[in-house]
Order: sequence, then C-alpha cells, then structure tokens
Amino acid sequence: MSRELSSLIIFGASGDLTARLLLPGLGQFLAGEGDRELELIGVGTEDWTDAKWRAIVTESFATVKCTGPAVEHTRMRARYFKADVTDPADLQMIIDATSSTPAIFFALPPAVAAAACVAMSDVTLPEGVTLALEKPFGSDVASAEALNRQLATLVPENQIHRVDHFLGRSTVFNLLGLRFANRIFEPVWNAEHIEKIEIIYDEQLGLEGRAGYYDKAGALVDMIQSHLLQVMAVVAMEPPSTLGADDLRDAKQIVLRATRIAGNDPVGASRRARYTAGSVDGRALPSYADEAGVDTLRETETLAELTLEIDTWRWMGVPFTLRSGKALAARRREIVITFKEANRVPTGLTGIAHPTVLRLYLAPDEMSLELNINGPGDPYALEKISLDASFGEGQLLAYREVIGGILDGDPSLSVRSDSAVEGWRIVAPVIKAWHDGEIPLETYAAGSTGVERWAPLG
Repeated sequence: MSRELSSLIIFGASGDLTARLLLPGLGQFLAGEGDRELELIGVGTEDWTDAKWRAIVTESFATVKCTGPAVEHTRMRARYFKADVTDPADLQMIIDATSSTPAIFFALPPAVAAAACVAMSDVTLPEGVTLALEKPFGSDVASAEALNRQLATLVPENQIHRVDHFLGRSTVFNLLGLRFANRIFEPVWNAEHIEKIEIIYDEQLGLEGRAGYYDKAGALVDMIQSHLLQVMAVVAMEPPSTLGADDLRDAKQIVLRATRIAGNDPVGASRRARYTAGSVDGRALPSYADEAGVDTLRETETLAELTLEIDTWRWMGVPFTLRSGKALAARRREIVITFKEANRVPTGLTGIAHPTVLRLYLAPDEMSLELNINGPGDPYALEKISLDASFGEGQLLAYREVIGGILDGDPSLSVRSDSAVEGWRIVAPVIKAWHDGEIPLETYAAGSTGVERWAPLG
C-alpha cells in the first residue's frame, strides 16, 4: 500500500541550483522512501514542456544513481508550469493544481523570492503549506526583519525553512556526537583549555559565471555571514536537551546573540582581498576585475577573514576566526580547534611540545587529532603524530537532508528567523567599515595561498 501523497513545488526549476543540488538531493531522499508518492512540480520562466522537465529530473537523479518505486513515480509524473511567481494569479493557478498540501522551494534570486512572498499575500494558501527559501535572507538587519514579517503573515515559523545546506553536512552533525557522546572532549571544550578556533572554507573555483549574484555579495556575505556563522554556532553551543528543532535552534541562537566582532574593532578584526590573474591547478584564471559581469566600483572581495568573540563563560577570550576565499591554491574545508599548550613539560623531554589540534574536515568527512608522543627512536624525544578517522562519505547529500526536513516538516536543519537577523547584526560593523574604505581591498594571485602578509591559519 502506498503512502500518503505529498507535493513539492520548485520555483526556479530551470536554474542551476535545481539541477545541480536540489534534484540529486531529492532523488537520494526518494530512494530511501520505499513506495512514497511525491508530486513534483517545476515552475520557471523557460518555455519547457512536461517532457523537458522530466528529462532534467531524470538526468539529475542519474548523477546519484538513485532507484526505487518512489524515484520512478516522481520522475515519470513530474509536471512543469511556465509562470511568473511574482504574479498572484499565476501562483494561485500553480497551488490549485497540486493534489495535496505542498512544500514550496524558492530556488530563486533573493529579490525575486522576496517579491514572490509579497505576491503570496494575495493567494489562498492551503493550511500546512511549507515555504523553503535559500540564503541570503535579506541584505541587512532591516531587510531580514522585513522578510521575516512578510513570511509570518503567510505561515507559522515552524513551516518556514530558511535553507543553509551546510547544516545538512554530515560532519556538522557528527560534531554533535563527537562533543556530547565522548567524555574526553566536552570537559575541555571551553576557554580554559582551548586557545583558538578557526573555520576555513577555501575554494579553488573562481567566479564560474556567477557574477550576477556573487559580485553583489562577496565572500563575507556569500559564506561567512551565513554558512560559517551557522557552523560556528554548532561548534560553540551548549549541550541541547534533544536534537529536536526547538532545542537545537535555541542552542545555536544563544551563541549567535553572544557573538560580536573581536574587540568591537572591525578594522583590526577583519581583512579582505580579491584575486588577480593566475593559474589554479593548471587552469588559467583572469583577474576577478576582468571577469564578465563584474562591476569594479563595487570592490567585491573574493577572500574574507573575520575574527569574532563569544561573550559567554565558556568562550570568554577565545578568538573564532572565520575565513573563506576563491581561486586559492588548494581546497580547504575544515574546523581547526587548537588547544592550549601543556602547563608544564617534564625536564628531560626534548623536542617541541606542539599544541594539541583537533581538525574536523567538512569535505571529505574526516577528523584528525594531533598529539605529542615519545618518538620510536629516542624515548626522550617528542614527536607530533596524528590520529586520523573517517566518518565515511556520509549516507546523505547535504541537500538530501535538507529536502527530507522540508517534506517531513522538520525544521531542525533550517535557520530560524531570529538567527537570520543575528547573522546580519554580527557582520554589520565590518560591512560598514569596508564600505567606508577603512579596510583596504588587498590582492592575491589566483592559485596562491592568499595574501602573503596575512598570517596563515591552522
């Protein structure tokens, strides 16, 4: 016997996000759902037929090799509507065409998504409808609050999923188990024992034709204000009572409310730079300023670094440095937790006693713990070793977990309204200082490790 029918509407069905991330994640979700029946409706401005949309769905599902009755049901019965999602009449037509209460995913540019939410005020929405929006959620504190108010007129907060796919990464969830299920870590997870924490997300990719979005956002907004702040909140939060949506999101929000620019000094606590022409892994890249669609007057940064502090007992005095950049020599995605040096090393041991370092890699999902031991040769000589473990590839793609939460009505992996505002509040002083020219826009060659004079992280 089949399960109850559910419906998913994707606004922006013809976009890259849908084909590259949403549909593969959906396919993985359906592959584990047995005979679940899902009505999939794509909506876009392209003049596509149902057959064209089904071909896109089929191609995307094939990238993750998903099979099963639910996959086939969805693929064969997918429908497509050409529509203007900012037109209430078109929106009503699409919603009326569904066979069950839908979840609506806004795979749209932020301005279009906001306009669609306004248009929904004139639409009769079925009770229980779920709305899922991609970041960024607004462009500053005021616009994020305005978007929250608009969404609140449409559906209750627990039916709003502000998607941050980093919260779907298995490593981030693995961090909860590592911290809270191992007595060896939680007692030392505080300022008494930890020297600093760094969260790094460096990419080899350049602009890749994304000037329309990226040139207005930059590394700070694209990665730090959203993704990395959310990861930081998971690293730093107090133990939640459960992993239910309310407890988990409450714990993250407490961290974000206590977060501020280190020393309340945006000039001293932030850096920005932009790549010039170079070569990354044998691939030549032009200077960012010469990329198609870039407005050089914006002075958009492609590398950003920001140091924060969390004003709580647990983290008083511990710097949290968040960094993300494009067109760098190596892809580096890790959380680096550096512990304080040993109080005293006994006289007689030779060599350098390095600080203990725990590294959690966001992709691939691995961890390493760097320790000092007596060397295999001279028993009095210290050597640094690394204990490594792999979490495996992870059962699920990040977007599989996100899609599952949306369709199952579980907002645990989504960003709550107050957290969306806090993200903008935290970075606002830096954005202003950059806009006012208080912090120079430095340069680094594509394929380098970044700005030479910047101290390396981790």
